Parts: sequence; C-alpha cells; structure tokens
Amino acid sequence: MSKKLSKKATILISVALIFTALVLFYVSSLLKPLDVNSTDASRFVIPKGQAISIIGQRLQEEKLIKNAYVFRFVVVKDKLVNKIQAGSFDISPSMSVSEIANHLTIGTEDIWITLLEGWRVEEIAESLESQDLDHFDKEEFLNLAKASEGMLYPDTYLIPREMSSEAIYRLLLNTFEKKVIQGLANEIKTSDRDFDQVLIMASLLEREAKTYEQMRRVAGILWNRIDIGMALQVDATLQYANGYNQIQKKWWAIPSSEDKKLKSPFNTYLNLGLPLKAISNPGINAIKAALMPLESNDFFYIHANDGSIYYASTLEAHNANINKYLR
Repeated sequence: MSKKLSKKATILISVALIFTALVLFYVSSLLKPLDVNSTDASRFVIPKGQAISIIGQRLQEEKLIKNAYVFRFVVVKDKLVNKIQAGSFDISPSMSVSEIANHLTIGTEDIWITLLEGWRVEEIAESLESQDLDHFDKEEFLNLAKASEGMLYPDTYLIPREMSSEAIYRLLLNTFEKKVIQGLANEIKTSDRDFDQVLIMASLLEREAKTYEQMRRVAGILWNRIDIGMALQVDATLQYANGYNQIQKKWWAIPSSEDKKLKSPFNTYLNLGLPLKAISNPGINAIKAALMPLESNDFFYIHANDGSIYYASTLEAHNANINKYLR
C-alpha cells in the first residue's frame, strides 16, 4: 500500500473513531438524568396495555427523560418489555433512564377499578367494597352518592388504596363534570331538552339498549311518547323500584306482570313522563343518544331473545312484532 493510501486510511479510521466516540458520548448523555439536581417528583400513570413507544413519548413530553427512543432502547436492552406495569409511579427528573425503566416494573399500591355503565349506586358501592381499599366505607359512600345517581361516571379508574370514600365519590363526580358537562358542552347547549331530563333519559337508555345506534333509536321513541303524553312503560324503571331481588339474588331482576301495578313514582306504566331521577349511571354513549336521538315515527319497541330490538310506529305493527319474535 502506498504512503498516500495509508495516510487516507488512517484519516478515515480516525474520523470513524471520533464519530463513534461522539455518538457514544451523545447516547451516554441521553441516558443520564434530565436534571440531576431536581428534588421534584411527578405522578406518572401508565394505563393498561399502553405501548412502550407511547410510554417513552409521554416521559419525554412530561420532561422526565431526554429522549423517547433511548428509553425504548434501554427497555429492550434490559429485557423489560414484558415487565413494565400499569399503575401510577412517582418519577423524578433526577433519575436516569435505566432507573426509570426499572422503577416502572415495580408494582404500585394503586388499584385499577372498572365501574360499568348502567350500574346503580348500590352496585358501585358493592364493587368498591370488594376491592382492597384501606379506608372505603360502603355506608358512608352510599350516604354521599345516593343523591348523585346518574352522575357517578362509569369508567376504569386507578385508585390509591388509601383513598377515602368521600375522595372516591368526588373523583366520580369530577370525571362526570369533565367528560360530560365540559366534554359535551356544545351538545348540551344546543339541545331542546333540559339536561336534567336528558340525564334521566340516558339512565333509561343504558338499561334498555346495548349499542349506540340502538340507544339513539330507543331515545327517539321515548321522547316521542313524552311529547304526546304517552306512558313510557319502561321495564328498567320497575327493576329500579324493586331494588335487590332476594329470590334471584341480584339487582335488575326481570319484572313480573304484577310489577306493572306497583305504586311507585318510578313505575312508568302508571305515571306519565320521566321518573323523578336517574335510575342508573349512564356512559357517554347513552348521554349522547339522549341528546341526539334518532328521529322517527315509531312509538313502540320490543327486545327479542337474541338481543335484537324491533321497532314499530303503530300498535298493530307492535303486536305483530310480539307475535313474530316473542311467541
């Protein structure tokens, strides 16, 4: 090899080494704490099933690490992909990327609790009581929440074990305020219906229909009935009035024909209009359906055994549906 070529090779190798050293130095700097002198800590919540890439991106956005890709690199390198847990974690910018990644594999003291759409307040209280919550008192919660039926927002919550009954109650109300009152502010403002009535209607829809389209269709029918002064005749209101069925050992037991004679303000067979208050805690789809019903000329609907709903505009057509799908 000529001296000229040897010199070129030496220069290229030197440049490569310098470049490699710079890259390693840069990556090394990204692995270090964002602020080694920080004494602050932030609560960082990881929902169930969130991808590592999203977690890294959120850590960077919340200024807890310098680079999301480096976080992903560390997680893969240290074989932590399947060890990162859902929960809430206190993280400080003074922690290195490796420290943060490993910290996210340690189980937290918080509990994921799912409250289902259409539950009444007693069912929510029973579910919370069954969880490993240190300071939850069922009776205290019921005393606080009973008057807020309809506004205890059904969702999946990450709740600290030490959270009090009142704090949990406030959490459900605040979530309702955020997702419904604020989230649907425009729809509520432009609706022709009073929102208190909308919420009661939504509580019926949550028990009477499953899909959003079914809810919208049933909402249109029930609003049609109210507008002409026709009884709603909603079985779910009888179920609410009956409460817990001691024989069947459950809430929302199927009502009997005798129940239609029940003297209760929640009996929509005997009383015109909506019940006095919500009968369940509806989800966002039921509330949207009550605000934006599907307009039609229908006044009747039935539930078939397979879960389908059949609609009719006349009593004759309704009876035909009963004979066809229920007998």
